[in-house]
Amino acid sequence: MKNQGTAGHSGSPAGRRKVDNLRNRPQAQVLIIGGGINGVGTFRDLALQGIDVALVERGDYCQGASGASSHMIHGGIRYLENGEFRLVQESVVERNGLLKIAPHYVKPLKTTIPVFSTFSGILSAPLRFLTHKQGKPTERGAFLIKLGLSIYDSFSRSGGEVPRHQFVGRQKALQELPALNPGIKYAATYFDASVHNPERLTLDVLQDGERANPQARATNYVSAVGIDDSGIQLRDELTGETFSFAADVIVNTTGAWVDQTNAALGTPSRFMGGTKGSHIVLDHPELLAACAGRELFFEHTDGRIVLIYPMGDRVLVGTTDVDADMTEDAVCTDAEIDYFFDLIGHVFPSIRVGRDSIVYTFSGVRPLPRHDETQPGFVSRDYRIERGERRVAGRTVPALSLVGGKWTTFRALSEHLTNEVLGLLGKTRTVSTARLPIGGGVNFPATGAEEQQWIKDHMTPALDAARVEVLLTRYGTRAAEVIDYLQAGPDLAFDSTRELSSREVAFMVENEQIGHLVDVLIRRTSLAFRGLVTAELLAELGAVLAEELGWDATRVADEIRHAEDVLHRYHGVEVQHLIA
Repeated sequence: MKNQGTAGHSGSPAGRRKVDNLRNRPQAQVLIIGGGINGVGTFRDLALQGIDVALVERGDYCQGASGASSHMIHGGIRYLENGEFRLVQESVVERNGLLKIAPHYVKPLKTTIPVFSTFSGILSAPLRFLTHKQGKPTERGAFLIKLGLSIYDSFSRSGGEVPRHQFVGRQKALQELPALNPGIKYAATYFDASVHNPERLTLDVLQDGERANPQARATNYVSAVGIDDSGIQLRDELTGETFSFAADVIVNTTGAWVDQTNAALGTPSRFMGGTKGSHIVLDHPELLAACAGRELFFEHTDGRIVLIYPMGDRVLVGTTDVDADMTEDAVCTDAEIDYFFDLIGHVFPSIRVGRDSIVYTFSGVRPLPRHDETQPGFVSRDYRIERGERRVAGRTVPALSLVGGKWTTFRALSEHLTNEVLGLLGKTRTVSTARLPIGGGVNFPATGAEEQQWIKDHMTPALDAARVEVLLTRYGTRAAEVIDYLQAGPDLAFDSTRELSSREVAFMVENEQIGHLVDVLIRRTSLAFRGLVTAELLAELGAVLAEELGWDATRVADEIRHAEDVLHRYHGVEVQHLIA
């Protein structure tokens, strides 16, 4: 996905000047380039070790592939067929860990696989395992799925947080999920996990790093554009200003853009071969009810593993896996939408879905390694770290490039990358992140009853249960800090939504580095994802941000147009204008 945050904007965005922290002290032990979850996770880990670390992100945090994920925290059962047992085991361990340390965002996800045959794939699966070549699509039957789930369960024996899988026959499956295709023979059910708000989890991880170490500095909307005798050249994407920065170690975590970043820094590479994955979000009560609160995870007729699952009152459907053209925007195409409708019909043949049910679409480029002849579905999802060197301000400094990586393993990956950096600096690890709660996951209520009690305990005359519930969902237990902030000054509710207020937006500006109006809609809240953006909301939000950030009327109009353009171009959203 191209940078969505810079089109047609200039001027000083007063109030979010964390870039000044880099400009005023233009050196650090480590510079991380890239603010997706892996870069931010490494930032947090290094900060916890007492390292002077800086991070820059050319757009907003979690704007690229990290924000365009399938919202799953999973072990990757299908990776077993690739022989990636190490990755699956690590993923299952990390899934179980995230359920404990990030319970405000990571939740158990009951998952059902509809199975249409018994022995299909027994002959072709070993060939795929040995050669990683897909050949003609062959459906995995019950025997292979049962074998895979048994292996999957074995990885959860230590510290497992989820039940073991179950297999049922057609009759029982249709009792549980009546709208399922009646042609199924079995249904296999197991548990993984979902992350309902990856953008906010990324912010929590970032803020943990900032709070742990006053030397740690991070800023969005700053890109690395070159190297010269004065240092690494960083450009403020909101003002166009360029300044020099020096570091003892450079870490490139720009995902699918690793090669482009390396080229900008004077050492071209050919590590990456990303694939595009698209999703749609549906407002469709019948499909939502048919899912019965669980994910449907299955193999479509082309051999692609796809999914349908409820997120609140919406249904997420995905994903495609096609080689990405890095010169083009990553957007969900009409052909992909037709594909999604076809796969819904394959599983729920009685349910009709049309384009009028789509409230949001999104696409991202997976940061996969270069794969040449290997088909996208069989490219390794594991990660590796490439070492190199850069000449910076007359001296040679080590540079690390992250190739690959996925959401589920971000903590372990960050630990690995941090250990590499510590070794280069001659330092040793002092803090483990394995059991360290993340952000608003600290003391998060363990049961539904405890959540309701937390909500009741934090209600005020100005904040009813529904509003507190929104805050708890959005911030985890850090919502208590937000509530204190809301009570410390005048706060006006929005007319267009009950999920925002003027003072909460001020809190975001003060604490969460808002660069553009659209940041609030897509990455600080789920309003865009759920199809709740209106022209009235844009106007109200623009007015509040103008007051908080010193925008004039021209800037506000530009920001509203920019938000409409991003939502339309990248997310298929048409904002309806009010008639004056």
